[in-house]
Amino acid sequence: MHVIHSGNVNVNTQGDYAPVTEEMGVRLPLLALLAKEPAHGYELKQALELTFGAAYPSPNIGQIYVTLGRLEKDGLVRAVAVEQSNRPNKKVYYLTEDGREALTTWADGIVEGPRVRDEFFMKLVLAPMTGIADRSALIGRQTRHFLGIMRDLHHLAETTPPEDRFAHLLIEGAMLHLQADLDWLERCREELT
Repeated sequence: MHVIHSGNVNVNTQGDYAPVTEEMGVRLPLLALLAKEPAHGYELKQALELTFGAAYPSPNIGQIYVTLGRLEKDGLVRAVAVEQSNRPNKKVYYLTEDGREALTTWADGIVEGPRVRDEFFMKLVLAPMTGIADRSALIGRQTRHFLGIMRDLHHLAETTPPEDRFAHLLIEGAMLHLQADLDWLERCREELT
């Protein structure tokens, strides 16, 4: 699944268009922000939006608080209640030593390359064997889908403020991965149809 964010679209440049996992989606970015300074949920949401801009799927505040609760349960953050006059107490979250260790392990790790087995490849090989689809139609449909995503990415790049460098780099990375996928689909068309 691809992810691009521009109103209703989100970008994920993992190269395989897999859904962003909870780990990568919110957990690790929250830990990284808390390594910088303690914060409450709304501050973390604002920091995510400010840091990544339009190219990062903006989590809703409920998702952030649920994730913070899980991080606290896992011992990676701790919450301290802070009194507020005329309002309920707010929780300020701090990174624990275990949280810092998890963040360091993540930062030191490598990112796996593209998947060899993906869903489209399985369709390309298996569907024609069953007689339910033909390779040319599968390749054509996937190519049209990727071209639509590429148009969305071009539009997103044009409408993203130039000073939002991280968003532009993320969009460019997604476009390069997508172009490689389109080139591969053309190669499949040449070889298999």
